[in-house]
Amino acid sequence: MPALPRQARFSVKRSDFPKDFLFGTSTSAYQIEGSSFGGCGESHWDSFAATAGNVVRCENSAIACDHYHNWPQDLDLMKELGVSAYRFSTSWARILPEGRGQVNEEGLDFYDRLVDGMLQRGLAPNLTLYHWELPSALSDIGGWRNRDVTDLFADYAEIVVKRLGDRLSTVVTFNEPWCITWYSHFHGAHAPGLRDIRAVSRAAHLVPVAHGKAVAALRALGQKDLGIVLNFEHVSPFDDEPANREAARLTEGIYNRWFLGGLFNGSYPEDVLTYLEPYLPEGWQKDMEGIKAPLDWLGINYYTRNLVSAGTTEPGSALPEMIGNKGPLPRTEMDWEVYPEGLGDLLLWISKTYTGTLPLAITENGMANKDILTDGVIDDQERIAYLDAHFRQALSAIKQGVPLKAYFVWSLMDNFEWALGYDKRFGLVHVDFESLQRTPKASYHALKAMLAGT
Repeated sequence: MPALPRQARFSVKRSDFPKDFLFGTSTSAYQIEGSSFGGCGESHWDSFAATAGNVVRCENSAIACDHYHNWPQDLDLMKELGVSAYRFSTSWARILPEGRGQVNEEGLDFYDRLVDGMLQRGLAPNLTLYHWELPSALSDIGGWRNRDVTDLFADYAEIVVKRLGDRLSTVVTFNEPWCITWYSHFHGAHAPGLRDIRAVSRAAHLVPVAHGKAVAALRALGQKDLGIVLNFEHVSPFDDEPANREAARLTEGIYNRWFLGGLFNGSYPEDVLTYLEPYLPEGWQKDMEGIKAPLDWLGINYYTRNLVSAGTTEPGSALPEMIGNKGPLPRTEMDWEVYPEGLGDLLLWISKTYTGTLPLAITENGMANKDILTDGVIDDQERIAYLDAHFRQALSAIKQGVPLKAYFVWSLMDNFEWALGYDKRFGLVHVDFESLQRTPKASYHALKAMLAGT
């Protein structure tokens, strides 16, 4: 495998992008805040992490980066970096420890202070309502397999926006429905850790239902700039064998076209529906009009590509076996191939096929890299090269007419990386998880220089 490139500075300049283009950073509540204080309730990730074999060393987010107490320092780091926007999430379990009923005012007060702190530093607050953590009490009643939870999500969205909405730049309902549904209910790799075709079929429909209900509720409140964030992979067949082309098409349908089809066409792709329809909730067709409620923008998360081949499908299996293969490209610490061209291709395809003139934003892009602290310096030039290549793809898409309006780097700082615990580091800022000291990396300084025009 070839080595990742090393690059000390960005080749692109801030002036290459439109004047109103936003640069920001992204985080999520469960990954950075610390869930053991502030009246936060338990989420399904707490019990998932406590079950041996699910998370590296059974690590959890009880403390994480303790952003709950250190948020002023973290916002100062963003201001110093020179970004103009911050994409953050609220914790459902922190605001409603039981998922419904009594509001934890201490939790809402925390987000109040956080949003005010962003505005005081010139950072536009971009809220995500759900970044993967479901209150345990709602997991107990079936979570995203239970239609009742779609109404409870809309209730939660109303509570948050009634408190914060007057100061928010954008509001996202869900981050990465594919991960919430397929990775968690079919592959079993994330909470709640299921491997069940009926579970994933119901979740992959009811999460969009919840999205539609939340959009309707927030529109009724007069909230503007509503969106959703989808994750994409650039999917190709491993070779030209017909079986591998068919497997790649189905993989791409599940990963990319299912949610786009529901949100923008009011219909799911027929090739995927062939396999999932027997397991969908009764009367699911009646939900499609609500799912395709008009949006103000779409968020796009992109990290890698997937080269797919057909496996050996066991008799009785509800889905054919689809195998993801690694190609010859450099890979990150996540073992993901570095393929920036995939971002450019996807931006063009999404805008041409589904979204038209609707504004788009890259809401996550970044890489996990080994951090070697030498004399107080982390020389992560590979991360600079990775981001630079993807910035160039974004620029190319803009020049070809894609209405791309923002780019959020994942992530501001190292954090709890879900099932991988604290092993994988995506941050522009290094976090010592013992002392909680923050140390900006070379990539942070390079991005600061690029944004400042130096």
